[in-house]
Amino acid sequence: MSKLKKPVQMAVIGAPHGIKGELRVKAFTADPLALGDYGPLFARDGRSFEIVDIRPANTVVVVRFKEVRDRNAAEALTGTELFVDRSALPDEGDDSEYYHADLVGLAVRDETGAEIGKVAAVQNFGGGDILELTLGGRKQVLIPFTQAAVPVVDIEGRFVGVDTIAAGLVESEDEEPDDEDFDPGKQPRGPGNAGGNR
Repeated sequence: MSKLKKPVQMAVIGAPHGIKGELRVKAFTADPLALGDYGPLFARDGRSFEIVDIRPANTVVVVRFKEVRDRNAAEALTGTELFVDRSALPDEGDDSEYYHADLVGLAVRDETGAEIGKVAAVQNFGGGDILELTLGGRKQVLIPFTQAAVPVVDIEGRFVGVDTIAAGLVESEDEEPDDEDFDPGKQPRGPGNAGGNR
């Protein structure tokens, strides 16, 4: 993706649709049909794709790209991720709205304002957004991207503020383990009629 300075993933190509080179595409835009509004889309290897036609189809859109003329060419593109440069996207009007790409590279500050690291990436494995941080120049950690864990996002100031306790970076004094009643050699035991450990 040498052409893009700050790539933002917009879609991923799925299976071919029909014999004329059309493809099913999973768009990550709020309106899937708006995928064609951002100009050419780029693959990681630098190839560009221009949308000629787009229409809805259940949870995806069916796209005809200018560069894809038959089913064989379409089959070769299955799984290809499509990107645009961040500069092709409109700026968000509200200060509380931003793109994930805007967060990457921001400084991370703790409650005292001390810089403790940088945002390396924004991930989502299905349970919500997660910030991947580089702390101390090397250590990679994941924290939930919630209001409690990350109360401050300052795109203009180029930093995010984290609550180190809510983010799980330090243990709170209230969460000290109670070792007095814990016996590691003793097995847990349920009620006698539960069919558990007997």
